[in-house]
Amino acid sequence: MASYKNQQDTSIVLPKGIPYIIGNEAAERFSYYGMRAILVIFMTQHLMNASGQRDPMTEQEAQGYFHLFVAAVYLMPVFGALLADFFWGKYRTIIVLSLIYCLGHLSLAVDDTRLGLALGLGLIAIGAGGIKPCVSAHVGDQFGSGNAHLLGRVFGWFYVAINLGAFLAMLIVPWLLDHAGSSAAFAAPGVLMLLATGVFWSGRRRFVQIPPAGQQLVKDLNWPALGKLAIIYALIAVFWALFEQIGSSWVLQAEKMDRRIGDAELLSSQIQALNPLLIMLLTPCFSYRVYPFLNRHIKLTALTKIALGLLLAVLAFAIPAVIQMQLDQGLRVHIVWQLPAYLLMTAAEVMVSITCLEYSYTEAPKSAKSLVMAAYFLSVSLGNLFTSAINFLLQHLDAGAQLSGAAYFWFFTGLMLATALLFMLFARTLENRDPAHTSCR
Repeated sequence: MASYKNQQDTSIVLPKGIPYIIGNEAAERFSYYGMRAILVIFMTQHLMNASGQRDPMTEQEAQGYFHLFVAAVYLMPVFGALLADFFWGKYRTIIVLSLIYCLGHLSLAVDDTRLGLALGLGLIAIGAGGIKPCVSAHVGDQFGSGNAHLLGRVFGWFYVAINLGAFLAMLIVPWLLDHAGSSAAFAAPGVLMLLATGVFWSGRRRFVQIPPAGQQLVKDLNWPALGKLAIIYALIAVFWALFEQIGSSWVLQAEKMDRRIGDAELLSSQIQALNPLLIMLLTPCFSYRVYPFLNRHIKLTALTKIALGLLLAVLAFAIPAVIQMQLDQGLRVHIVWQLPAYLLMTAAEVMVSITCLEYSYTEAPKSAKSLVMAAYFLSVSLGNLFTSAINFLLQHLDAGAQLSGAAYFWFFTGLMLATALLFMLFARTLENRDPAHTSCR
């Protein structure tokens, strides 16, 4: 009887290490998104030179460097995954890279020149990017056969923790920049990153730790499965090229809009807080309401969810395109008109990102979880590299005149539509060939 009771408890109780991972992720995401939320405003309004004089970047230059930084953050997971899966294991990799992460925040807080910016962002890219595949894979490692059915739900709440930290950061850190200056604004995320590292370290005796696979990793790789994932990631990269502009072109557009709500005026970089707030509201809504409803009417596979998300992204980006048309005509547009864009883009993120995160973990061989997660994050890097390249080209080539204003937004909207249609074609072909591996898990 006792044996039966223990078996039942295992199936319904979360692993002991999960609260430490979730707490660490909430604090780490505060540090990352708090710093990121003010980057474009800092580069265009607060950047100084070695003589202590203002040395701001142009809008296109700032957008180019912003997306280059984000691309670097999402390229570094390859480095972190190799460290974790070949040499150190996930726990040690997370601890070491988190300390490098803290040094990056310190650099931003003490040096407001381009040198301090480059050093700080470089260290943060190594730290934040390097731990990404390790943390998400470390979540899955805590589960065994008895409670594996809880994995999808925990990944959903893992995403909620990410966005709780991001939501608070996007409200607090822009306010600090506006009222206390860049040093205080960059120091606050650094303190939270140090706290995140401490929370993770305190759970060290409660974690299930999978040892590094070393050379066995290469032998365990399922190359056909990886090839299928690579195509999916390449197409999803276009989604990230649009989504990440919430922190760049959407912020710069908000700077030109009427942001007064009653007697208060919102900061343009605070509007981004809508995304994590909506994530926390929409994630359980989709899990318990939207997906069951859709599943009654269509065959809702993982790839179908992603395809629907890509179509929502098309509609989401068309809204700032229409707003920009009004701004180009000299009209004053209220910030409330960006709200539907945030709602649609966040719904798209739920359908694309959470689904792809779980799908990637379940498709990866056990010894290469971090490496496959890194490949997923590489799609985010590629999307940001594309957006960065577009902005640098517009700054230096005649094409800038043709893709300025609303045309810039319509370009990305059309690109997303073409990608969504291509993904739907690929998903249908894949489901017809191998329906067992495309079902919702």
